[in-house]
Amino acid sequence: MTIQKNISLLPYNTFHIDVNASSFISVKSADELDNILTSQGKEPVLILGGGSNVLLTKNVESLVLKIDLIGIDEVKEEASHIYVRAGAGEIWHEFVQYTMKRNWGGLENLSLIPGNVGAAPIQNIGAYGVELKDVFFELEAYDRKEKKVYAFGVNDCKFGYRDSIFKSAEKGRYIILNVTFLLSKVPVLKTSYGAIREELKKMGVQSPTIQDISRAVIKIRRSKLPDPAEIGNAGSFFKNPVVDHTLFLSLSKKYPDIPAYPHEDKSVKLAAGWLIEQCGWKGYRKGDAGVHANQALVLVNYGKASGLEILQLSEKIAQSVHKKFGVYLEREVNVI
Repeated sequence: MTIQKNISLLPYNTFHIDVNASSFISVKSADELDNILTSQGKEPVLILGGGSNVLLTKNVESLVLKIDLIGIDEVKEEASHIYVRAGAGEIWHEFVQYTMKRNWGGLENLSLIPGNVGAAPIQNIGAYGVELKDVFFELEAYDRKEKKVYAFGVNDCKFGYRDSIFKSAEKGRYIILNVTFLLSKVPVLKTSYGAIREELKKMGVQSPTIQDISRAVIKIRRSKLPDPAEIGNAGSFFKNPVVDHTLFLSLSKKYPDIPAYPHEDKSVKLAAGWLIEQCGWKGYRKGDAGVHANQALVLVNYGKASGLEILQLSEKIAQSVHKKFGVYLEREVNVI
């Protein structure tokens, strides 16, 4: 365990924002984490996972802890299911591919989502009709307040749309150490999204497997979303907004082709990317900060944009969407 001083965080965030951390430590065990946080006392600490859901707008003067707890364990096996635990530092897509190779179903629709396993429950990540909560069993997290490790079941996490207790009510209190998933040995495929059905048809697949679903999702995502290794981005910058039925009816009369999906309590989920595109932002660029040409929901850093420039662009986008549609956009990305 080595403390590094005054290092660039550019390699540790997918937006490729070049800011410095005054102190930096890679944490590889729960014991190391406890020792560091106990010695820090009440000094501020920034927890960093895969850096795929963060926008850094300034140098970080506090200690940065990079969570690098790895390892995958088959905890328990039943006739039709298997319980698999993954360390918080495992790369999400590599973990998904690990389960695909063993024919364990449940994560195929979540292929190629950037980030690490530990961030997945915080966001309750989701794609193509599947959310993390659908395959979640439990997680272990370190309580920074009580300096203890606690287990959280699905009800404890209070999962919502791209939300959890770790992102809202208890934001910053817990550090996720590992996550256990309940996966199926007799997979039930979810192909309700038209994009998946269309891609499978293009692939010539009539009786898909979970591996086929995974490959289809990967192809779709690669066709729409920029690779963070090539263009700095954090995937979807905004959540898809949820509006009440009255507002939706008003909007649908004015914009008959507005994409919408039923949500809880008779509310309706709108497509944030479509709203942004209608406001003329798709493909916009000023300096090195811009909006991706293929997906308006993705803000990008073409080279040397600052986090502040991207934040300011996001605020202009949100303001224009509210002015045109009366809809507020909420960021998915955490701004620091």
